[in-house]
Amino acid sequence: MADSPDFNSLTCPAAPRDYPNIVIAHGGGGRLSAELVEHLFLPAFRNETLEDLGDSAVLHPPPGRVAFSTDSFVVRPLFFPGGCIGDLAVNGTINDIAMSGAMPLYLSAGFILEEGFPMASLVRIAERMAKAAREAGVQIVAGDTKVVERGHGDGCYINTSGFGVLPEGLRIGPAMAQPGDAVLISGTAGDHGMAILSVREGLEFGSLIESDCAPLHTMARRILDATPHVHVLRDPTRGGVASALNEIAAKSNAGIVIDERNLPVQPAVQAACELLGLDPVYVANEGKLLAIVAPEAADAALAAMKAHPLGGNAAILGEVTSRHPGMVLARTAIGGTRVIPMQTGEQLPRIC
Repeated sequence: MADSPDFNSLTCPAAPRDYPNIVIAHGGGGRLSAELVEHLFLPAFRNETLEDLGDSAVLHPPPGRVAFSTDSFVVRPLFFPGGCIGDLAVNGTINDIAMSGAMPLYLSAGFILEEGFPMASLVRIAERMAKAAREAGVQIVAGDTKVVERGHGDGCYINTSGFGVLPEGLRIGPAMAQPGDAVLISGTAGDHGMAILSVREGLEFGSLIESDCAPLHTMARRILDATPHVHVLRDPTRGGVASALNEIAAKSNAGIVIDERNLPVQPAVQAACELLGLDPVYVANEGKLLAIVAPEAADAALAAMKAHPLGGNAAILGEVTSRHPGMVLARTAIGGTRVIPMQTGEQLPRIC
C-alpha cells in the first residue's frame, strides 16, 4: 500500500481522529460504527437520499427499464498510478451498467475493512469515491461497513451495486453481434493491468504507466446517439480484449477477426508486455470499451468515440464473420493468422 498522508492534513475535517486505525468496534453497529458513518462516509457521499440513513434508500428513478449490476473490488495495491480502489469501485460498476446502454444513476457501497487499517487511507479512498461519483453524475445512496480481524483481510475490500435506466426498445448485448458487423475499440489496450503490475512488482519501464480507470457512460451515450445500429457494447476488463471478444463470439455463435496492427497500445505498455512475455490483447482495461456495430454505422461510431475526451485513440479493430463461429482470430503484422483463445485462469490476479 502507498504511504498514508498525515491524518491531520486530510481534507475531511470531521473524520474520527480519536482512532487512527480501524478497530473491530467500527463494524459492530454501535457508537464507533455510527461515528464512522456520521463523520466520514456521510460528509464524503452527502446527498438527500443518503442523509435519511434508513435501512434502505427510497429512490425515484425516471421512466424506463432498469439495468442493475454488482461488483466487488479486491485490487492490490489499493493505490496505483491513475487511481485507487475507490474510484475503481465507482467506475467499474458505472461501466457495467453503461454497457447495456443505460444511464447510471445510483450506487451502493459496502466496505469490508481489516482491523488495523489506517483511517487516513480509508478517508483517501472515500474521498476518491466521492469525487468519481460526482464527476460521473451518480449518487452513492446506501452502504455498509464490516470489520474483520487482523490477518483475515487485506486492508480494504469494496462491493458496489448500482442501477440505471435505459429507454424502451433499446436492446444490445453480446448475443446481438452479426456477420459483417464492425468491431471498434475506444482506445489503447492494457493500460490498467500494466499499471497495477508495475507498482506491485516494483518495475520501471522508462515512463510511467497509468491506469485508464474512467467512467464510460457518456461515451456509450454518444455512440448510441450517433447511430441506432449498435449491437454490442462491452468493457474489456479482466482477460482484456481477447476474453471480451471470445465471450461475444460464443454468445452470438459468430466468428470475429481482428487486425493486430489496428490494436492501439501505448509504447510503454507494448515495451512492458514484450519484456514480460505478455500479450496486450489479454491485459486488463478499466476505461475502454468495445463496440460492435452494423458495417454502415462504423464511421459514425468511430467519429463519436474520437469526439469524446476518452476516445482520441479509438480505432476500427476488425469485423464479425460467419466463418469459424465461436472463435476469435487475429491477422498478424507479418501476414499470418493466429487463433486468440479464451484465457485460462487469470494472467494477473487482483487487478480490480
